[in-house]
Amino acid sequence: MIDQLEQWDKSLFKFLNGAHNDLFDFLMPWISDKWVWIPLYALLIYLLVKHEKGNLAFTLIGIGVLILISDQVASGILKPWVGRLRPCHDPELADSVHLLKGCGGRHGFASSHASNSFAVAIFCWVLLKDHVKYIWLLIPWAALVAYSRVYLGVHFPGDIIAGGLIGIGAAYFVFFLKSRLEKLKPLKNG
Repeated sequence: MIDQLEQWDKSLFKFLNGAHNDLFDFLMPWISDKWVWIPLYALLIYLLVKHEKGNLAFTLIGIGVLILISDQVASGILKPWVGRLRPCHDPELADSVHLLKGCGGRHGFASSHASNSFAVAIFCWVLLKDHVKYIWLLIPWAALVAYSRVYLGVHFPGDIIAGGLIGIGAAYFVFFLKSRLEKLKPLKNG
């Protein structure tokens, strides 16, 4: 069963990574670059400060814990434990991978880009969905960041699906903790 899933994952990778064009060759390295999104992160912090009137301290601490969990589960625990090679390091695929940037570390399961972007997207969506009309656009943004990793040849689709699920789980877990802590002991803002 695992072998069959891996073959499907490799086939889907070949299809997605092989469907490249000049426009995406230009855009995807930018989409995958975490520093490009600093203005978005600043906007999200502004929106959280504006709308999280109750316990902003718990929200900001929650974001730090959220990124710590999502990133460490994907990169610190799963990558070394599972040890699945990135497509660009896989001897079966390495010569055919459309690689636009460096390959990155040796192991790719699970994608921390996918984990972190979905964690931020879902956490902010849950907190802001009643206040910000277009906050749902964070979900396609996270999917685009995740897809860029396959397009760039550094992750299999299974890596980004696992990373996305880790991020979503981390978001709901931290939201649950934040909600419980706010009920126990409110922190004063400012």
